[in-house]
Amino acid sequence: MTIEQTIERWHRYVRGEPGGDIDALLADDVVFYSPIVYTPQRGKDITRLYLAAALHVLSGDDDRPFRYSKQVVAGDTAVLEFETNLDGTYVNGVDIIRCDDAGRIVEFRVMVRPLQAVNAVHQRMKAMLDAAQQA
Repeated sequence: MTIEQTIERWHRYVRGEPGGDIDALLADDVVFYSPIVYTPQRGKDITRLYLAAALHVLSGDDDRPFRYSKQVVAGDTAVLEFETNLDGTYVNGVDIIRCDDAGRIVEFRVMVRPLQAVNAVHQRMKAMLDAAQQA
């Protein structure tokens, strides 16, 4: 499977469409790099949790919902630039996704800017992950 096919499946997952099964997309030993947490998060379960929380947190406001604005694909890696708005704070970032030969995501990095956006994402992600751990 090519990186282009993997990224199309990722886009389907983000849009909530059939064929975007996150478990099928992630390798068991996937590594997730968060813009908020210093240490890499290893494994499918924790990565699934972080990605679901991030999609919820970054869904954006009515005036600027989450959207990918650019995409660069080369070899086994894709860089997807995104934009959204959180309560008036502009959020700009990139997802850097690397996959294996079977098309499973083995590495997922998220970078966010500007600093106000990092702080807004951090507050929301912390609240969401704390709630998930208590449930």
